[in-house]
Amino acid sequence: MKLRMLFAAAISALVGITGAWAQEKCEDPPALRFSIIPTEETMQELALYKPVIDILSKNTGKKIEFYMPTSYASVIEAMLGNWVDIAVHGPNSYVIGNEKSKNIEVFATYAKAKGIFQEEGPGYHAVLIVKKGGKFKDIASLKGAVVALADPASTSGNLMPRVEFAKEIDGRELEDYFSKVVYSGSHDKSAVAIAEGKADAAFVATHRLDNVIERGLVKAEDFEVLWKSRLVPQDPFTYRGTLCEDLKAKIRDTFLNLHNEPEAAKFLQNLNSVKFVPMKSEDYDIIRDLRAAQEKQKQKG
Repeated sequence: MKLRMLFAAAISALVGITGAWAQEKCEDPPALRFSIIPTEETMQELALYKPVIDILSKNTGKKIEFYMPTSYASVIEAMLGNWVDIAVHGPNSYVIGNEKSKNIEVFATYAKAKGIFQEEGPGYHAVLIVKKGGKFKDIASLKGAVVALADPASTSGNLMPRVEFAKEIDGRELEDYFSKVVYSGSHDKSAVAIAEGKADAAFVATHRLDNVIERGLVKAEDFEVLWKSRLVPQDPFTYRGTLCEDLKAKIRDTFLNLHNEPEAAKFLQNLNSVKFVPMKSEDYDIIRDLRAAQEKQKQKG
């Protein structure tokens, strides 16, 4: 009996030591590095993030530093290399990063207000746009045209077109249907390219298109939508999973309560958002399904 009691006590002590060791292994850095996927106006967006960064700094007690991205992939690599602690990804680039390391954890996204092309809620659509009043009236008329994509890691600007839209052209590769497929570098540039006649068609996200219109770079009446995808969850806000749990909770709570912070009103308005909502990795399974479908297509090819 005494032996059993001693064994139980030893096991209990070992569990306690293991738990304490695991807690010590979490990271509590003196400063938090923050990054966002690049857009045409990244510096302008960073300025709009300033009140959010101030609130985040106050709530966490940490200095917040910004990491300037050069591409969607650079944000992923910065998180994988522990150069960035908190980041905003595109849905597809998040899944790419999460496949490489579960240390990239999603915790929230923003719920959009109804816009010009954007519907209300925490999701958006990829749309195929052309210049209104031009010769392109339907998908069939675009055969042999020049189409713009955003970025290889973009969901609505690359993945959705190559998987979902491909069903509209009998499963063919975009390069086999269009005369030329180009990457503009961002949704903003793709929309401007259509307005200026530098491309015949482009795949963009509804909320990104609204943003370009609101900045006065293009007009809503410049465009006609020839195709719309299934609903895609909005950009995931993520942090590194190895951060200490209490620190992650402070980061998470900061964003989920931004709608209660007067200083964040302009930031939410810029996003055309009413509030942030919690998100889990499973909420992005649609992207994983699309990636799996794309991989099957490649294997068949």
